[in-house]
Amino acid sequence: MSTAASYLNAVSEADARARKHGGTPASTPALSMSSSITSSSEDTVLDESNVDFTDGLSFPRVPPTSSQVFTTVHAEFGHCANEDFRYTSQHRKGVPYKSTPEQDPPYYILLTTYISYILVICLGHLRDFVGKRFRAANYRHLLPWNGYAALNSDFDSFYTRRLKLRIDDCFSHPVTGVPGRTIILLDRYSPDYNKTMIPTGTRTRALNISSYNYLGFAQGSGPCADAVEKSIERYGVAAGGTRLQGGTLDLHVQAEALVARFLGTEDALISSMGFATNSTVIPALVGKGCLVISDELNHASIRFGVRLSGANVRMFKHNDMKALEDLLREVISQGQPKTHRPWKKILLIVEGLYSMEGTLANLPVIMELKKKYKFYVFVDEAHSVGALGPRGRGVTDYFGIDPRSVDILMGTFTKSFGAAGGYIAGSKTIIDRLRIKGHSGIYAESMTPPVLTQVIASMASIMGITLPAEKPSSPSLALLRSSENTPVINESDIIPGTAPASALPSWMPLSPSMIDGSDGLHRLRRLAFNTRYLNRGLRKLGFITYGNDDSPVVPLLLFNPGKMAVFSRMMRTRATPIVVVVVAYPATPLVTSRVRFCLSSAHTKEDIDEVLRACDEIGDLLDLKQAAGERWPVEEIINRAVELVRLPEMP
Repeated sequence: MSTAASYLNAVSEADARARKHGGTPASTPALSMSSSITSSSEDTVLDESNVDFTDGLSFPRVPPTSSQVFTTVHAEFGHCANEDFRYTSQHRKGVPYKSTPEQDPPYYILLTTYISYILVICLGHLRDFVGKRFRAANYRHLLPWNGYAALNSDFDSFYTRRLKLRIDDCFSHPVTGVPGRTIILLDRYSPDYNKTMIPTGTRTRALNISSYNYLGFAQGSGPCADAVEKSIERYGVAAGGTRLQGGTLDLHVQAEALVARFLGTEDALISSMGFATNSTVIPALVGKGCLVISDELNHASIRFGVRLSGANVRMFKHNDMKALEDLLREVISQGQPKTHRPWKKILLIVEGLYSMEGTLANLPVIMELKKKYKFYVFVDEAHSVGALGPRGRGVTDYFGIDPRSVDILMGTFTKSFGAAGGYIAGSKTIIDRLRIKGHSGIYAESMTPPVLTQVIASMASIMGITLPAEKPSSPSLALLRSSENTPVINESDIIPGTAPASALPSWMPLSPSMIDGSDGLHRLRRLAFNTRYLNRGLRKLGFITYGNDDSPVVPLLLFNPGKMAVFSRMMRTRATPIVVVVVAYPATPLVTSRVRFCLSSAHTKEDIDEVLRACDEIGDLLDLKQAAGERWPVEEIINRAVELVRLPEMP
């Protein structure tokens, strides 16, 4: 569609097809046009081959009225004009933070779970014993052969061969298209019990409750996508070096300054990989003679980095502040092992939001302990930055804590910003040291220009942009400033927390919703409503869930390993397919297998309704409703959603 005439013609044809398939003539068709829609995009609303107009995935079931204008593709970012379905993620002042208490299931659930594992282990070893003697060719990779030792360990691979393989169709499912509100699955089947997977050549569009896309910025169209397209034209797709050896672009400098301003710190350092951010920075912070105090449920990247550092490490019970204080008293009074000399430094590492539990770090109490015992605090905000707080600044914003009182803030751009990589933020002296001592700056490839642009554009959308009064260097800025409704603010009067236009690339196209921050606020409030609604709705249905009501990660406990596969398959084969993530040992304790819902601002209330109905049906079939307390029917939960979300506490 190279001309306006051809574009309008395509819209007219789409309108006719929508009406032919049941669209209401009195309403506008369920079309959502964006500035980035092109004729080559296979997933835009104008490519309607084999599209079901009634499934609510590609098009809304209720078409928008003529007064409602949406600038997003419904399949990527759902249309929701009802302002009642909004909420602000914020901890209530004066109320001590407490997580939802974890409930234990009935004993028969635990007993049958242990019996299931015992049966799998016993039968698996029996099959291995017989198979190695009568079908040795199938076990050659586990046995010494032709003078070579076995490359794979028989014992270490037992779990993956005898348990994971049986449910492997629930993992690593290939997909295509934009991982937004919906996702397209590439259908497959296995003729040999999941040992090999064969694609069928067909596709299935499903509701996506599995991707990290908290603020819905993973879109194929819109202001961020337009900015990324411009960056590729100017910079290409790679930086071509490490940060210290010719790989530092002006975009890196601008992104780091913007991250520091977004978080409210002096300086920031970005890395091209989230896992590597922790694993390469922690060894640069601590070493021999230092002590790391770590929450027992900290991420693997933190554990890996601590091991590399050579520092001593002590763990405390998850989010137990009394256990933490007792441990602090012990390690401070006893000092280093054998010599009992004082520690060179003590570093406490916690996560802002724990991705497997949905719990938040009790940061207010931690900061009080920091003042009392004089240790350093490292907060991993991989899952909380962008997703929590009234301004999306993470767990410090959620609790109303000054970010500069936290020594080191770490986070990733993967979950909330639709990008990749991570950052470290703190004082300038610390960041300058990490630029030299952190291995990522020396050895890792620099973050690529398209990813940097996505970070800058999405972060600016959340912050809002302050336009300078002087003559702009960007034509797009000149156009926007010519509007009478656009306020012009001097650089010296920059609103705290906004992004000055001078800090952004001059060539980056800006939309009005980015400038006034309305786009970011809209996403934050939609996400807050969705997370609170699903969390509380599942509890009212009788499920055992973990975590905080405001967490975008919602773990629903399944317990029995056999139920993981059944739950995943039943969700995926519904009339409206739903893609979920099931998690088990070793990522979780042995008896707490779970399904983990990852919510997004791209989801609509109708999407959460669909998830609740599906969980209600499957929960009855699999005997998953084991929580104590008052229960509501699913339709009552759906009808009283706004009331349920706005309750200060769950009764």
